[in-house]
Amino acid sequence: MKIKCLIIDDEPLAINVIKNYIEQIEDLELVNTFSNSIEGLNFLKNNTIDVIFLDINMPVLDGINFIKSLENPPLLIITSAYDQFAIETYELDVLDYLVKPIEFPRLMKAVNKINKRLNNTTKTPQENSKENPFIFVKIDKKKMKKIFLNEILVIESLKDYLKISTTSGKFIIHSTLSDFTSLLPERDFIRIHRSYTIAIDKIDAVEGNSIEIEGLRYVIGRSYIDEVKQKILNSSI
Repeated sequence: MKIKCLIIDDEPLAINVIKNYIEQIEDLELVNTFSNSIEGLNFLKNNTIDVIFLDINMPVLDGINFIKSLENPPLLIITSAYDQFAIETYELDVLDYLVKPIEFPRLMKAVNKINKRLNNTTKTPQENSKENPFIFVKIDKKKMKKIFLNEILVIESLKDYLKISTTSGKFIIHSTLSDFTSLLPERDFIRIHRSYTIAIDKIDAVEGNSIEIEGLRYVIGRSYIDEVKQKILNSSI
Protein backbone atom coordinates (compact mmCIF):
# COMPACT_ATOMS: atom_id res chain seq x y z
CA MET A 1 0.00 0.00 0.00
CA LYS A 2 1.29 3.43 -0.93
CA ILE A 3 1.42 6.24 1.61
CA LYS A 4 -1.26 8.76 0.69
CA CYS A 5 -0.05 12.37 0.84
CA LEU A 6 -1.68 15.78 0.82
CA ILE A 7 0.05 19.15 0.29
CA ILE A 8 -1.46 22.32 1.76
CA ASP A 9 0.52 25.47 0.94
CA ASP A 10 -0.40 28.89 -0.43
CA GLU A 11 2.82 29.11 -2.49
CA PRO A 12 2.52 27.38 -5.91
CA LEU A 13 6.31 27.06 -6.19
CA ALA A 14 6.52 25.30 -2.83
CA ILE A 15 3.75 22.91 -3.87
CA ASN A 16 5.58 22.09 -7.10
CA VAL A 17 8.86 21.39 -5.28
CA ILE A 18 7.29 18.92 -2.84
CA LYS A 19 5.12 17.41 -5.58
CA ASN A 20 8.23 16.75 -7.67
CA TYR A 21 9.96 15.10 -4.71
CA ILE A 22 6.96 12.89 -3.94
CA GLU A 23 6.75 11.73 -7.55
CA GLN A 24 10.31 10.40 -7.27
CA ILE A 25 9.49 8.18 -4.27
CA GLU A 26 7.63 5.04 -5.26
CA ASP A 27 6.10 4.43 -1.83
CA LEU A 28 4.34 7.82 -1.80
CA GLU A 29 1.16 8.80 -3.61
CA LEU A 30 0.13 12.44 -3.91
CA VAL A 31 -3.64 12.48 -3.60
CA ASN A 32 -4.28 16.21 -3.85
CA THR A 33 -2.91 19.72 -3.28
CA PHE A 34 -4.61 22.81 -1.88
CA SER A 35 -3.56 26.45 -1.70
CA ASN A 36 -5.53 27.13 1.49
CA SER A 37 -6.27 25.13 4.61
CA ILE A 38 -10.07 25.54 4.43
CA GLU A 39 -10.17 23.51 1.21
CA GLY A 40 -7.88 20.95 2.81
CA LEU A 41 -10.12 20.72 5.86
CA ASN A 42 -13.19 20.09 3.69
CA PHE A 43 -11.33 17.44 1.71
CA LEU A 44 -10.35 15.56 4.87
CA LYS A 45 -13.98 15.21 5.91
CA ASN A 46 -14.57 12.64 3.18
CA ASN A 47 -11.07 11.31 2.44
CA THR A 48 -8.43 9.36 4.33
CA ILE A 49 -4.84 10.63 4.18
CA ASP A 50 -1.69 9.22 5.77
CA VAL A 51 0.42 12.37 5.85
CA ILE A 52 0.01 16.10 5.22
CA PHE A 53 2.83 18.40 4.09
CA LEU A 54 1.57 21.62 5.68
CA ASP A 55 2.63 25.27 5.49
CA ILE A 56 2.18 27.52 8.54
CA ASN A 57 1.61 31.03 7.18
CA MET A 58 -1.63 30.85 5.22
CA PRO A 59 -4.63 33.20 4.96
CA VAL A 60 -7.91 32.72 6.85
CA LEU A 61 -6.79 29.61 8.76
CA ASP A 62 -3.08 29.21 9.48
CA GLY A 63 -1.34 25.86 9.79
CA ILE A 64 -1.28 25.78 13.59
CA ASN A 65 -5.01 26.43 13.96
CA PHE A 66 -5.65 23.98 11.12
CA ILE A 67 -3.89 21.27 13.15
CA LYS A 68 -5.84 22.18 16.27
CA SER A 69 -9.11 21.84 14.33
CA LEU A 70 -8.44 18.19 13.42
CA GLU A 71 -10.00 15.53 15.64
CA ASN A 72 -7.96 12.61 14.29
CA PRO A 73 -5.06 14.16 12.39
CA PRO A 74 -2.88 12.13 10.04
CA LEU A 75 0.90 12.42 10.26
CA LEU A 76 1.97 16.04 9.89
CA ILE A 77 5.12 17.38 8.21
CA ILE A 78 5.49 21.15 8.52
CA THR A 79 6.99 22.94 5.50
CA SER A 80 7.70 26.55 6.46
CA ALA A 81 10.06 29.35 5.55
CA TYR A 82 10.31 30.20 9.25
CA ASP A 83 11.74 28.12 12.08
CA GLN A 84 10.23 30.01 15.04
CA PHE A 85 7.10 27.85 15.07
CA ALA A 86 9.00 24.58 15.58
CA ILE A 87 8.51 24.28 19.36
CA GLU A 88 4.80 25.12 19.18
CA THR A 89 4.13 22.61 16.41
CA TYR A 90 6.06 19.79 18.10
CA GLU A 91 3.76 20.22 21.08
CA LEU A 92 0.98 19.36 18.60
CA ASP A 93 2.69 16.03 17.80
CA VAL A 94 4.09 17.12 14.44
CA LEU A 95 6.35 14.41 13.03
CA ASP A 96 8.89 16.70 11.38
CA TYR A 97 9.57 20.35 10.60
CA LEU A 98 11.16 21.24 7.25
CA VAL A 99 12.47 24.75 6.68
CA LYS A 100 12.22 26.11 3.13
CA PRO A 101 13.95 25.92 0.74
CA ILE A 102 13.64 22.17 1.24
CA GLU A 103 16.40 19.97 -0.16
CA PHE A 104 15.58 16.45 -1.33
CA PRO A 105 17.83 14.65 1.24
CA ARG A 106 16.07 16.50 4.07
CA LEU A 107 12.66 15.49 2.77
CA MET A 108 13.86 11.88 2.48
CA LYS A 109 14.80 11.97 6.15
CA ALA A 110 11.20 12.97 6.88
CA VAL A 111 9.91 10.16 4.65
CA ASN A 112 11.96 7.64 6.58
CA LYS A 113 10.39 8.96 9.78
CA ILE A 114 6.97 8.47 8.17
CA ASN A 115 7.79 4.87 7.29
CA LYS A 116 9.06 4.19 10.79
CA ARG A 117 6.00 5.71 12.47
CA LEU A 118 3.52 3.90 10.20
CA ASN A 119 5.32 0.57 10.66
CA ASN A 120 5.20 0.99 14.43
CA THR A 121 1.58 2.08 14.62
CA THR A 122 -0.20 0.06 11.95
CA LYS A 123 1.35 -3.35 12.61
CA THR A 124 0.74 -5.75 15.47
CA PRO A 125 3.86 -6.93 17.37
CA GLN A 126 3.73 -10.24 15.51
CA GLU A 127 3.48 -8.43 12.17
CA ASN A 128 6.33 -6.12 13.14
CA SER A 129 8.57 -9.11 13.82
CA LYS A 130 8.05 -10.19 10.21
CA GLU A 131 8.56 -6.71 8.82
CA ASN A 132 11.56 -6.25 6.56
CA PRO A 133 12.47 -2.61 7.19
CA PHE A 134 14.00 -0.56 4.42
CA ILE A 135 15.24 2.89 3.57
CA PHE A 136 15.10 4.85 0.32
CA VAL A 137 18.27 6.49 -0.97
CA LYS A 138 18.81 8.68 -4.02
CA ILE A 139 21.43 7.08 -6.26
CA ASP A 140 21.15 9.53 -9.17
CA LYS A 141 19.13 12.60 -10.16
CA LYS A 142 15.98 10.66 -11.00
CA LYS A 143 16.22 7.28 -9.27
CA MET A 144 15.39 6.29 -5.71
CA LYS A 145 16.65 2.91 -4.54
CA LYS A 146 14.99 0.84 -1.84
CA ILE A 147 17.63 -0.78 0.38
CA PHE A 148 16.57 -3.37 2.92
CA LEU A 149 18.36 -2.82 6.22
CA ASN A 150 19.08 -6.51 6.69
CA GLU A 151 21.12 -6.47 3.47
CA ILE A 152 23.49 -3.67 4.51
CA LEU A 153 27.05 -4.75 5.30
CA VAL A 154 29.16 -1.58 5.55
CA ILE A 155 28.64 2.13 4.95
CA GLU A 156 31.87 3.89 4.02
CA SER A 157 32.45 7.65 3.99
CA LEU A 158 33.91 9.12 0.80
CA LYS A 159 34.04 12.78 1.90
CA ASP A 160 30.68 14.19 0.71
CA TYR A 161 29.49 10.78 -0.51
CA LEU A 162 28.87 7.33 0.93
CA LYS A 163 29.43 3.87 -0.46
CA ILE A 164 26.80 1.48 0.83
CA SER A 165 27.88 -2.14 0.48
CA THR A 166 25.01 -4.64 0.64
CA THR A 167 24.50 -8.32 -0.04
CA SER A 168 22.91 -7.38 -3.36
CA GLY A 169 25.31 -4.68 -4.58
CA LYS A 170 27.09 -1.40 -3.88
CA PHE A 171 25.60 2.08 -4.15
CA ILE A 172 27.02 5.60 -4.02
CA ILE A 173 24.87 8.33 -2.49
CA HIS A 174 25.35 11.97 -1.53
CA SER A 175 25.24 12.14 2.28
CA THR A 176 27.41 12.31 5.36
CA LEU A 177 28.10 9.24 7.48
CA SER A 178 26.67 10.92 10.58
CA ASP A 179 23.38 11.79 8.88
CA PHE A 180 22.92 8.35 7.34
CA THR A 181 23.90 6.49 10.51
CA SER A 182 21.30 8.50 12.46
CA LEU A 183 18.58 6.93 10.28
CA LEU A 184 19.60 3.37 11.18
CA PRO A 185 18.42 1.44 14.26
CA GLU A 186 21.11 1.66 16.97
CA ARG A 187 20.63 -1.95 18.03
CA ASP A 188 21.63 -3.21 14.57
CA PHE A 189 24.34 -0.79 13.40
CA ILE A 190 27.36 0.86 14.95
CA ARG A 191 29.91 3.38 13.82
CA ILE A 192 33.39 1.92 14.27
CA HIS A 193 35.51 4.65 12.68
CA ARG A 194 35.07 8.17 11.33
CA SER A 195 34.86 6.48 7.92
CA TYR A 196 32.79 3.34 8.65
CA THR A 197 29.44 2.23 10.03
CA ILE A 198 28.81 -1.51 10.01
CA ALA A 199 25.94 -3.95 10.53
CA ILE A 200 26.56 -5.84 13.76
CA ASP A 201 24.99 -9.09 12.57
CA LYS A 202 27.28 -9.15 9.51
CA ILE A 203 30.48 -9.28 11.59
CA ASP A 204 32.37 -12.52 10.95
CA ALA A 205 35.23 -11.92 13.39
CA VAL A 206 36.82 -9.38 15.73
CA GLU A 207 40.58 -9.41 16.13
CA GLY A 208 42.50 -6.74 18.02
CA ASN A 209 41.36 -3.38 16.67
CA SER A 210 39.75 -4.69 13.49
CA ILE A 211 36.49 -6.26 12.34
CA GLU A 212 36.11 -8.75 9.53
CA ILE A 213 33.07 -8.76 7.26
CA GLU A 214 32.91 -11.06 4.23
CA GLY A 215 36.67 -11.41 4.05
CA LEU A 216 37.45 -7.69 4.38
CA ARG A 217 38.97 -6.07 7.46
CA TYR A 218 37.89 -2.70 8.84
CA VAL A 219 39.94 -0.89 11.47
CA ILE A 220 38.15 0.26 14.63
CA GLY A 221 39.07 3.87 15.46
CA ARG A 222 40.75 4.47 18.83
CA SER A 223 37.93 6.67 20.09
CA TYR A 224 35.33 4.02 19.12
CA ILE A 225 36.98 0.80 20.28
CA ASP A 226 35.59 0.56 23.83
CA GLU A 227 32.01 1.26 22.76
CA VAL A 228 32.25 -1.07 19.76
CA LYS A 229 33.59 -4.04 21.71
CA GLN A 230 31.06 -3.53 24.50
CA LYS A 231 28.16 -3.39 22.04
CA ILE A 232 29.38 -6.47 20.18
CA LEU A 233 29.73 -8.31 23.49
CA ASN A 234 26.20 -7.31 24.54
CA SER A 235 24.80 -8.52 21.21
CA SER A 236 26.25 -11.98 21.72
CA ILE A 237 24.21 -14.89 23.05
